[in-house]
Formats: sequence, C-alpha cells, structure tokens
Amino acid sequence: MDQGAEGRCWHCSRRYEDCEETARWLLDRIQCPPDIAIICGSGLGLLAETLSSPKIFNYSQIPHFPESTVVGHSGQLVFGALQDKSCVCMKGRFHVYEGYPLWKVTFPIRVFKLLGVKVLMVTNAAGSLCETYRPGDLMIIRDHINMPGLAALNPLRGPNDDRFGPRFPSLWDTYDRDLRITALEIAQKLGQANLTHEGVYCMVGGPNFESVAEAKFLQKLGADAVGMSTAPEVVVAKHCGMRVFGLSLITNRVAQAYETQESVNHSSVLEVGKQRSQLLQMLITDLVRSIQFKVENQEPAA
Repeated sequence: MDQGAEGRCWHCSRRYEDCEETARWLLDRIQCPPDIAIICGSGLGLLAETLSSPKIFNYSQIPHFPESTVVGHSGQLVFGALQDKSCVCMKGRFHVYEGYPLWKVTFPIRVFKLLGVKVLMVTNAAGSLCETYRPGDLMIIRDHINMPGLAALNPLRGPNDDRFGPRFPSLWDTYDRDLRITALEIAQKLGQANLTHEGVYCMVGGPNFESVAEAKFLQKLGADAVGMSTAPEVVVAKHCGMRVFGLSLITNRVAQAYETQESVNHSSVLEVGKQRSQLLQMLITDLVRSIQFKVENQEPAA
C-alpha cells in the first residue's frame, strides 16, 4: 500500500474515532441519549428554547466540533425533552461557504448516529423559485437537488466507513413519506394549509444569492426553493440509516427578471424567521409528538 492510500485510510479511521470521542464526551454529560435530532436554520433557533430540562453546550466546548460563524446561528447543542421525546437541537449549522470541508459540515450527523439518533429533522431558510410561494410560507421538502453533489462535492466522497453506512446509499426515498403526510395534516389542523406546500429544495454553494440566470436555470431543473445548506446533512443522515424530515421557511422571492426591484439580504431572511418562529415551533412540536418508537429494537415505527 502506498503512503497516499495509507494516509487516506488512516484519515477515514481517524474521523470515526473523532466522532466516537465526541459522542462519548456528550454521553458522559447528558442524562438520556437523544432519539431525535433537530437542525435549526437561520433565525429558527428559538425552537431549542422549548426543550424541557435543557443541557446546553457551546460548540467551542465540544471536542472536534466545528464553530458556526454565521449571524443568526448561536452555535449551541441543546439536549432535552420535547413532547416526552429525548431530543437534541443544533442552534446553528455549518456551511461549505464558511470554509469547512463537507466531512466537517456533516460531522454532527455522524456523532448523532453514534448517540443513537433515529430521526433527523432539518429546517432551513430558503428563497422561492416557485411563483405561488410567498415569503413566510412553509415548504415541506419532498426531494432535493444537490448541486455541489452533482459536481462531486459530496460528504460521502472518499473511503467508505461501513460502520456508518453502505458505499452506495439510495436517495430515492430520503424524505420520509409518513412524516411528510403527518406534517401536512398538522399544518391543516393549525389552519395553515394555505401557506404550507410540498416541494423540491435545491442546494447551492453560496454565500452569494443567486443571479437571475442561475435562478431561471434552477427553476427549469424542477426546484421550488433554493438555499445554501441541508443536502449534505441529509445525505449523511440517509447513509447512517436515519429517517429524515425537511422543512424550508420561504424568506424571499428569488429574482428571475432583470427588471425586478426585489432584493434580498441576510437581515431580511432573519426577520422572516422571527415572524414565523412560533408557527414553526408548533408544527415541529406536534410532529415530534406523533413519532413512535418500537420498544424492542428502538427503531422508529411508521
């Protein structure tokens, strides 16, 4: 074996050991391992404050954990109970545009796998490519287009570690159908069916917002909303055998005409997040309540 190959294999093994060390560090400090992990997108971190008996860790405290550098991302891991379910919330995620490699962006997901997490709920702020979506609407993610992944920027790139999952995972059923149906029913019960949609999320690299030509291109591909996150975490969660639920808060319309006067900035994204935070909390809370786990093998039941 040449030195390059040996180095790559050592690095892959080292990542597993790092995840294992982080998981052990957390397990030594929490009372109950989480069954559900929730990633809170831009401006959506208030959900973590609803957990009862919270145990909070700054990312800087946690061994091998990256640190969030984005405004609106607090950079905390919060463990606690939500609707009598053991949960962990990420108040802030990591992005490629911050300079992190994808294996580092998705490091928390693999740690969650080792903690025993079975369901990943991921939220994000996204721009609308669909003419019928308006700022403040919710989009339950039915599928995604991973633009970086199509260009070989994939978090599963490199030697596969079978301890996490298979070499070639299928993504055709990534976003759990039962959770999507339940979420739509909850939105209807909350009287928000008119602003809740189901659609396709497209991830781009960022940090710039899309050009008009790019927006038109993405719409032709079949994307309903676009953002700068989510796909890497979801790919790794699927690789790790987790059920996945995704929810986008539509914060702006993506300009698709040069004559438009509409403009978007990060501050306006955060403002829409604040306005819809209560609705998001109610929907996610009710969805968590609906999840049942089989006692015998601790796998989630449909």
